[in-house]
Amino acid sequence: MTSRISSLLVANRGEIAVRIFRTARDLGLGTVAVHSDPDADALHVRAADAAVRLPGAAPADTYLRGDLVIKAALAAGADAVHPGYGFLSENADFARQVQDSGLTWIGPPPEAIEAMASKTRAKELMRAAGVPLLDPVDPATATPADLPLLLKAAAGGGGRGMRVVRDLDALKEALRAASAEAASAFGDGEVFAEPYVERGRHVEVQILADAHGTVWALGTRDCSLQRRHQKVIEEAPAPGLPDTLRESLHAAAVAAARAVSYRGAGTVEFLVTADGRPYFLEMNTRLQVEHPVTEAVFGLDLVALQLRVAEGAALPLTPPQPTGHAVEARLYAEDPAQDWRPQTGVLHTLDIPGQVRVDTGFTGGDTVGIHYDPMLAKVVAHAPTRAEAVRALAHALAGARIHGLITNRELLVGSLRHPEFGAAQLDTGFYDRHLAALTETAPDAGTAALVAALAEAAPAPDAPLAARLGGWRNVRSQPQTRRYTSAGTEYEVQYHPVDHPGVRVLSVERHLVTLEVDGIRRMFHVKRNSNNTEVYVDSALGAHTLTPVPRFPDPQDRTEPGSLLAPMPGTVVRVADGLAPGSHVTAGQPLLWLEAMKMEHRILAPASGTLTALHAVTGQQVEFGALLAVVQEEPQP
Repeated sequence: MTSRISSLLVANRGEIAVRIFRTARDLGLGTVAVHSDPDADALHVRAADAAVRLPGAAPADTYLRGDLVIKAALAAGADAVHPGYGFLSENADFARQVQDSGLTWIGPPPEAIEAMASKTRAKELMRAAGVPLLDPVDPATATPADLPLLLKAAAGGGGRGMRVVRDLDALKEALRAASAEAASAFGDGEVFAEPYVERGRHVEVQILADAHGTVWALGTRDCSLQRRHQKVIEEAPAPGLPDTLRESLHAAAVAAARAVSYRGAGTVEFLVTADGRPYFLEMNTRLQVEHPVTEAVFGLDLVALQLRVAEGAALPLTPPQPTGHAVEARLYAEDPAQDWRPQTGVLHTLDIPGQVRVDTGFTGGDTVGIHYDPMLAKVVAHAPTRAEAVRALAHALAGARIHGLITNRELLVGSLRHPEFGAAQLDTGFYDRHLAALTETAPDAGTAALVAALAEAAPAPDAPLAARLGGWRNVRSQPQTRRYTSAGTEYEVQYHPVDHPGVRVLSVERHLVTLEVDGIRRMFHVKRNSNNTEVYVDSALGAHTLTPVPRFPDPQDRTEPGSLLAPMPGTVVRVADGLAPGSHVTAGQPLLWLEAMKMEHRILAPASGTLTALHAVTGQQVEFGALLAVVQEEPQP
């Protein structure tokens, strides 16, 4: 019998640490956080009773240092360690070290983690247990008949170390890139290959097991909407599955758990083909990011159950019955229109209204840095039916105020309201088909620019009465002019306080403008960041971030044609072999690789021509906008 837990250290950061601390507080447990230097003032640190510094910034020096985490737990008087997800959560050696230190490990036995840690070994085990599998492919002997292939990291998930290969000539480079990304994320560069199933569904089963022989299969989840092989929208139960398929998935998941004497929370993931055949993908020996949708449908707190199982408690023989439907959307600081480019900087506002659950590691005023995953929050809606849950989630996201960073919020709203999603026509190729349409610039950006200009011209409420009255003495023949950029498009606004085509100005304040647009009264909320470099306009028509254009641009802002600037802060992890000033390059050729927020990003030649300058070197830390290289375009014939 494991001793009772009194104080819990969470070996993680961000929203999952905050979420675990919430349950720990509800159970009357003390809480201990660990943090890197960039996270010293992070929300998860502020949410804990105590916090211990892990010196450094990179994950390898901080959250992946199991010895420092255990030392922190002992120093702070914690008697248990919860790993969350990612980082050390599926590291059997770390789990063993936690137990050897006299601490309670909130997770499965190290032997079970070890058995499933390598996806290649896990597949062998599952084959022996009778779980259906895709046959692996040896990259060294792959032929055109084996294409397309999916390369996957053996030691981890989350889309890191994954590549789709459709051309054998690209296989060698894809293997190298996948291995490098896997080594960076998990400390293990092993990569394997298997057939890539076009338009398959990603369906998983949540399991929970105790030390007394009880294993629960807590329904299914569909996680098919993915970008870069990382989940974006998840729901429970997976819609449209025949009862026979659902039952076979439950049985396979329970068999997988029993095959490794599993204990605690875990997830068994499957790929379901278009004709309804399921194949085992992997078993995640930890809590999943998307666990809240299962909690909502079953009325459970999976973290509380993890803690009770770790204390030796027995589960009831059967789980509660599910009710309703739940949908979760992952809100990321990224630009889907620019190859999902992660964003960094100050998050000025994060306000999501409605009857939804919001799990987040940030509040307004926090900084999103370069070292970690760019997820800002998970937003979850639960309702009696799928249609109601989807509608509630889309409405909450559409009404959210998120200022300071480009996010995927509009993509999420568009995805939830897309006819295919509404009809539960789900598969992993959704964004391959619809990304361009879902990332089009909103058509009402011009109205948002007008609102920003009107609000800018409005005197402050504490201004003298004469100024407030005089602020509207515009001469009709001499309108005011303002220019803004939004999503790469420039808008010039010439305006009077009244009478605009299709628009009637009803009231103007610095933070609220009311217009009648084509006969419909609408309210627009306006906010500026602290240094007035961005204006945020929110309304029922959508959200817009506008950047005022200076009347006289700074000549120093101009860059030489063909300049390649760093699209984000990060580390140069590789320069193309043989690349040097004077090299001939072709349009679209990868020249450099940057690592930021745990992902590799390629810097491509903008045109065919000659590399005239190369300022980047491997290992170099670069800031946003830093000049990396210059390509002189060759003359067109």
